[in-house]
Amino acid sequence: MTRPQPTAEAIMRTGMGFQASKTLLSAVELGVFTELAVRPAGLVELRERLGLHPRGARDFLDALVALGFLRRVDDVYHNTEETAAHLDRAKPAYAHSGGMLDMANGRLYRIWADLTDSLRTGAAHDESADGDLDTYDALYADPVRLKQFLASMTGISHAANTRIARQVPWKDYGTVADLGTAQGDLVVQVLLANPHLSGIGFDLPAAAPVFEEYAAENGLRDRLAFVGGDFFTDDFPRADVITFGHVLHNWDLEKKKLLLRKAWDALPEGGAVIVYDSLVDDDRSENAFALLMSLTMLVVTDGGFGYTAAECTGWMAEAGFSRSWSEHLIGPDSIVIGIK
Repeated sequence: MTRPQPTAEAIMRTGMGFQASKTLLSAVELGVFTELAVRPAGLVELRERLGLHPRGARDFLDALVALGFLRRVDDVYHNTEETAAHLDRAKPAYAHSGGMLDMANGRLYRIWADLTDSLRTGAAHDESADGDLDTYDALYADPVRLKQFLASMTGISHAANTRIARQVPWKDYGTVADLGTAQGDLVVQVLLANPHLSGIGFDLPAAAPVFEEYAAENGLRDRLAFVGGDFFTDDFPRADVITFGHVLHNWDLEKKKLLLRKAWDALPEGGAVIVYDSLVDDDRSENAFALLMSLTMLVVTDGGFGYTAAECTGWMAEAGFSRSWSEHLIGPDSIVIGIK
């Protein structure tokens, strides 16, 4: 019996995947889903509302139908349930999905184009590539790009943040400090779910206005404060729990270990450090999202990389934590908890 010949279908689907990706990202940028949330429309009307040239408009919109992001009924285009819920700028959920796609389109898509060079040289191709500033100083120097970046961090982290707010036994603690807090969604979700807690968000000073606006929107101005500083040169704020959400992957090994040592120093006896990331599985063969995120760290940071739960618990033990363990959160994200 002859064996079927292997096909190139999966290879080509992945190799040409950038076409589908950029089609969706451009649709978000152009406001396709927001316009259709206002009113479904036929080709000519929608083309005019979006400001599209006649040459590519029909193929673009029908490609979105074929990809499953739009429906076309009697030549009228509609959102799907998913795009109506998550990609309409007028809906709150846009901040958690569309915000991440805005950043991917405006920043990551172009940076990833230089992946081959980063693999050969180890050099990043982010905003710091052509200047003297490091990755985050360069990113935080532009207020518009900074706000987009901080909002995108909320988007990629929100589902895990809401899970952490309920999965960790917060009743045992009174205060929490979120290091590298960005817009502050992790500590915001923790405080919303645990009214007895008060919190601090710690990040570079330029993040303060975005953080404080988000805290006020969530009614937490009285329980949540921002502290500006550099967590490599300044002391950590003291709290019962210190959290790092999608933070450790940004740094090289020496800095990862330094952050955990500084967390140990800032915690009381019995306090906890909570680290979460898209952790690479121990066999390094299953969590493709985490491995691709590690490659993102290659192209956008000077030394960042993804890591496994076993590696993280080892670094915690080296920093002085008496015990540590990992738990799955949601999707590709997992948590590592260390107790002082």
